[in-house]
Amino acid sequence: MASSAYNERRSQCERGVELIRKHYPEITSLRDINHQMLEKYVRDVDRLVYDRCHYVVSEIQRLQDATEDLMKGDFEQFGKRMFETHEGLKTKYEVSCPELDFLVDFVRKLPDVIGARMMGGGFGGCTINLIRNESLERIVEETLNAYKTQLGLNMKVYRVELEDGTRRIN
Repeated sequence: MASSAYNERRSQCERGVELIRKHYPEITSLRDINHQMLEKYVRDVDRLVYDRCHYVVSEIQRLQDATEDLMKGDFEQFGKRMFETHEGLKTKYEVSCPELDFLVDFVRKLPDVIGARMMGGGFGGCTINLIRNESLERIVEETLNAYKTQLGLNMKVYRVELEDGTRRIN
C-alpha cells in the first residue's frame, strides 16, 4: 500500500491535525479531535481534508459504540454501524470501489443481512457481512449470481463464524 493512495489519505489526515494543532497545541492525533474542532478549523480551509478527518473521527466514535453494542449482544445496532462505516469509506474517505459498493448495496436490501462493509485497506478487496445463519446459503447464492450478472465477475466467498473470542476482563 506504500505506493497507493493510502499514504495520501494519511497525509490528508495529518494535515487536518496540523490545522487544529495551531489552536490546540496539545492535539497529537485525530483521537484528540472532535467534530466541532473540524467544523471550526478545517472545513472552510480544505473540504477534502475535512471529509477525510470527519470520517476518521466519526469512525473512532462508531467503533467505541460498536464495542458496546457487541457487549450488549445488540447485533442489529452493530450491523447498522457496519453499513454506516461502509458509507463513510465510500463517500468521505473514498477508498471503496464499484465492486465493493455493489456487494454492500445488494445485501443491504436483504432483511437477513444485519450489516455489511468493505474491509481491508481499500481500493478493492472484500466485504464482511453479518448474516442470519438460516439464510446464509440463500444469500450467498443470490449474491454470487447478482455479482456475476451485474459485473461479469466471479466472486469468492469465505465463511467465518463467531466464536467465544477475546473479551474484557473487569
